[in-house]
Amino acid sequence: MSSANRVECMNTGNPPCYNGLGVNRQMIKFHRYPLGPLQTNCYIAEAETGECLIFDPGEEAAKVAGEIEKLNLRPTAIYLTHAHFDHIGAVEDLRTRYGIPVHLHSAEQEWLGDPMLNGSGRYADLPDIRTDAPDRLIGEDGQRTDGHFEFSTFHVPGHSPGSVAFYFEREGVLVGGDALFRMSIGRTDLPGGDHETLLSSIREKLFALPEGTEVLPGHMDPTSIGDEKRLNPFFRG
Repeated sequence: MSSANRVECMNTGNPPCYNGLGVNRQMIKFHRYPLGPLQTNCYIAEAETGECLIFDPGEEAAKVAGEIEKLNLRPTAIYLTHAHFDHIGAVEDLRTRYGIPVHLHSAEQEWLGDPMLNGSGRYADLPDIRTDAPDRLIGEDGQRTDGHFEFSTFHVPGHSPGSVAFYFEREGVLVGGDALFRMSIGRTDLPGGDHETLLSSIREKLFALPEGTEVLPGHMDPTSIGDEKRLNPFFRG
């Protein structure tokens, strides 16, 4: 299955840029929504049962809710790759609207309620973002089952101390947050960031995945593990 068959990019007013699953298996469909001024990618993972998981609702809660209703889905949880402000701005509205738990790595459990930690308090032109604490903490790497969803979590610190990637093995999809981008990596000049730690996280955990794995990043378009191993300038030479 080609990577272009796994993800739909849903941007209001524009047609999908990735279509269909193309196989006769019960699989998860992923929808991508670039949100807010930083165009942070929010992903909705849709099961055939109509259940869905929300990843990184960074802003525009009404837009996310509208798309969920348009697709006739039932959210069961919010999962955060990390707690920088551009990934959490719609968390509280959606948590309250649907009565669902928020999952976040334990290393950043204080960040949701602290604008200086999540970064919103560091910029004069941004409102402070404060939300309630996460309902569930992600700790060690491992396999998870959430309703009809099965996936693995990988702690990939470096961009932030509690960055997590979510790997759907059956679908060959990694929701990777701001760790790995097409021909780039996440910035490490923010509080808690560390360049060498991020490189190690990617090499040891993400690059251990099959090369055909599609990477759904926190910003910009999808890529693949194979392409990044071969072509990403941070890992050449």
